[in-house]
Amino acid sequence: MRLIPVIAVVLSLFVQCPSFAQGWINYSNQEDFFTVNFPGEPEVADITYDTEYFITLPGRVYSHEDSGSRYSVTVIDYTDAAQRHTELVDSCRARGGDGDSCANRLATDLQGAIIYASWDFLKRDDADLTHFVYTQADRVAGHALQFDNADGTRTYVAIHMHEDRLYILDGTVSVNSVPPSLFQQSMGFLDAEGNSIRYDSAYTNGYPPPRRAR
Repeated sequence: MRLIPVIAVVLSLFVQCPSFAQGWINYSNQEDFFTVNFPGEPEVADITYDTEYFITLPGRVYSHEDSGSRYSVTVIDYTDAAQRHTELVDSCRARGGDGDSCANRLATDLQGAIIYASWDFLKRDDADLTHFVYTQADRVAGHALQFDNADGTRTYVAIHMHEDRLYILDGTVSVNSVPPSLFQQSMGFLDAEGNSIRYDSAYTNGYPPPRRAR
């Protein structure tokens, strides 16, 4: 009986906000191994990303704007991070450095990638943090953040890392818009065959993966 009011509220949101209910697609990308709900086909742009420990990695931004709201998934490819850090160490030693000055920071860079990406949002001076928690997407560990922005918009962020790829979801909507839960909570991950992945227990990048759920 207590479910009836909840269902009524959800239905009313879809009735009052047709742009929220209509046109959304289940976007699947095998190149970067993820799926997510977008309000339409996203635009794709190649980028580079500077990590905390001084290497530059390739990435892509998948973005879409809808009725003044903006949605993006940024994927940073850390799969070549080991080689980049080895090159960084070799370059440091070639300049005469030694010891800690030329230490290989690969493990720290990988383990701290989610925290470092979160810090990029936390250090903004045009937004107030209203929510910051641990989260999971199909048991893949991550961070979730929410902000009230100076221009009246609200930003909802989710950051995950799976198989050495960093995924940053950013949904920014006007203050009167429905929160982008359909976007943020739809994040999923794909294997090399294009199959959806869901684990039996929490997955943390860099550790042996748990068994997949059936």
